[in-house]
Amino acid sequence: MSEVKFLNDSLFTTQQILEDYQLCVESREVSVLGRKEVMMGKAKFGIFGAGKEVPQVALARFFKPGDFRSGYYRDQTLMFACGQLTPQQFFAQLYAHPDFEHEPVSGGRLMTGNFGTHFLNEDGTWKNLVELKNSTTDVSPTASQMPRLLGLAYASKLFRENKELHQYKQFSINGNEIAFGTIGNASTSEGLFFESINAAGVLKVPMLVSVWDDDYGISVPSELQTTKGNISEILKGFQREGDGPGYEIFRVNGWDYPELVNTYRKATKVCREEHVPVIVHVTQLTQPDGHSTSGSHERYKSKERLAWELEYDCVKKMREWIIETGIATEEIIKELDNQAIESAKEHRNNAWKAYTDSIKFDFNAADAILTRLIQESTHKAEIKQLRDAVAGEMYMVRAHVVKMVKRVLHLTIGENILPRKDLVKWHENMRQENHIRYSTHLYNDQADSVLHVEDVPVQYNDDAPLVDGYEILQHFFKAAFEKDPRIFTLGEDVGKIGDVNQGMAGMQEKFGDLRVTDTGIRECTIVGQAIGAALRGLKPIAEIQYLDYILYAIQIMSDDLSTIHFRSYGRQKAPLIVRTRGHRLQGVWHSGSPLGIIINCLRGMYVCVPRNMTQAAGMYNALLKSGDPGLVIECLNGYRKKEKLPSNLTDFTVELGKAEILREGNDVTIVTYGAMCQVCLDGAEELQKHGISCEVIDVQTLIPFDKHKVIAESLKKTNRVLFADEDVPGGATAYMLQCVLEDEEAYFYLDSKPKTIHSWAHRPAYAMDGDYFSKPNPEDVFDYVYEMMQEVDPSRFPSVYE
Repeated sequence: MSEVKFLNDSLFTTQQILEDYQLCVESREVSVLGRKEVMMGKAKFGIFGAGKEVPQVALARFFKPGDFRSGYYRDQTLMFACGQLTPQQFFAQLYAHPDFEHEPVSGGRLMTGNFGTHFLNEDGTWKNLVELKNSTTDVSPTASQMPRLLGLAYASKLFRENKELHQYKQFSINGNEIAFGTIGNASTSEGLFFESINAAGVLKVPMLVSVWDDDYGISVPSELQTTKGNISEILKGFQREGDGPGYEIFRVNGWDYPELVNTYRKATKVCREEHVPVIVHVTQLTQPDGHSTSGSHERYKSKERLAWELEYDCVKKMREWIIETGIATEEIIKELDNQAIESAKEHRNNAWKAYTDSIKFDFNAADAILTRLIQESTHKAEIKQLRDAVAGEMYMVRAHVVKMVKRVLHLTIGENILPRKDLVKWHENMRQENHIRYSTHLYNDQADSVLHVEDVPVQYNDDAPLVDGYEILQHFFKAAFEKDPRIFTLGEDVGKIGDVNQGMAGMQEKFGDLRVTDTGIRECTIVGQAIGAALRGLKPIAEIQYLDYILYAIQIMSDDLSTIHFRSYGRQKAPLIVRTRGHRLQGVWHSGSPLGIIINCLRGMYVCVPRNMTQAAGMYNALLKSGDPGLVIECLNGYRKKEKLPSNLTDFTVELGKAEILREGNDVTIVTYGAMCQVCLDGAEELQKHGISCEVIDVQTLIPFDKHKVIAESLKKTNRVLFADEDVPGGATAYMLQCVLEDEEAYFYLDSKPKTIHSWAHRPAYAMDGDYFSKPNPEDVFDYVYEMMQEVDPSRFPSVYE
């Protein structure tokens, strides 16, 4: 076997080169066939990696076990080359095959082009990641892969520099791993890209970003996307000088296989060995099939551009180079082409057969029942017509079958015959199966679920001192960090000054800046940094200084963090905690309580709203003992309130989803959380003076919500309810109302109309008066509850304001 010498003495065997070429041809054919499948109606949508094949096989040669990818939806060739995906599995994803054995990325939940590998065993335990080539589960929103990429690289820094972590052999070989990122040139215009690039340069982490540049973002050319039309040109200021901080930046043509190999050899060496971040700007790429199956690039590219793309197609150029250098003859190349094309077709055919066979199996089971039903029903003709219409579908999907069965059941309402009963059973079985296919794994249900964490009550010594709330957190965090070296925290001002409310005071001095880390003002990548580290087995606590600022990070928390477990079909997890503080402070941008946004955007995370710092510590304990992500919103007005110091700080837990009765009563149930607990308790105290007994319940967590139906039990007694919080109208109060009246079916127990009390629709105004007249106060609670009781007994409770 001969070897081919590249620039700078890179050596590849002829077999390796021809393997790369054949894979490029096969991947191109997969793209061509995939597009045809969509156009024929066999698949819904397609987005492919055509035109990016050659740089991806070159990169794959330097992707080692233990490395990680956070990528772009055109990386199919890279996935094939790294052995992380087969073409048949790619087609299974195109068809949305929900069988996880056939489509192991997401079980049919993600559209084509979104990739990922398994970090977890079936029971939720970690695999040995250093033995695997790892790909984090992809997200489609442009540049959203970048914050997570930063965290994947940051974990290598921690594993290398924090000797306490060297014991965790299944997660890292002393930080000797590269985090490979891929992104399209147009997506580099996103703020997420620039924020992540800047942060990686500051942190000096082994992050290697490949920019696949085909000069367009759908129809918009580079000159309208990027200053100077060239991302590496405008990033020159990041280039390091000598051994100083910064990036190594490379630019290479995407059709030049030997130069690509040489570039990635140099780039990965400096990135892996020196922990220097790298950008490889891969230029002069093409996109021969356009952006996606939604349209054709002929609509917006000139004839000259289209001709250039034909000439500089990377697969074509690699073929020419192989023949010109004598690596292989034209006859050998043609044979490789034919083999690759036939292989792609075989993978497509096998994937389609497996997909359709599973649907036919369900249809045949229903059809056997329908055949009997047609014989006995009074709606024979209609049933047969419905059945035959589905049987005649060119491309039958499971929804066709289920819709048909439902319509048959609608037609035969009232027919008490055995075939109909069997059809009802078929429908129920199918409902359960489809729930498993499409609706499971939103939350972790394995042994390390936070919902399985033992509920350990808080304990106090007889001489337990009264301390400020922030001191509870100080004692807790110190004990937790001593117990588990995987725990670290990062955020704005969290290190040197110990966070703005002193919950981390003294922590950096005790544990060092690798575990208690100050960051720049960059909320999105603070969370992304934690996501990537959590995906690699660490336990980060990402601090967002104020709840108002979480809106900067809500997109990455919603699109990425909260969906990781769901979209990977339970094969990846990111057990991180986002720590913040909120509710009442001062003014428009420091008094936010946007819980309605949070609980709607962050399904897949747990949302904790403790009323004091002891409760917060118990929730942190529960989350840290689990494999789940959570958001903990500390109560701003609780840091200076006195609490008893627990004696079992790292052991006691607050059960998530367990509502707590703070004050018992008989007339009205008040449901609330966080800062509003004290407001409602103060209001209830005043109401008691007027003969009205209120039961005040702290839900403690919004997700999960009142698992034990404490509120419904309370309503059996009081028959009246007020939901109270600081969110805008229709925010978290509406959510709580639905949970109690609909999910807990507590509407049975109501004798009065349920009410909600909340902030005004505008942001809170500044200062004490602004707060009082913008958000609910004890007097408002009094008025709302009193009005309810006045309706019940106007003679006993005359009007207050008449």
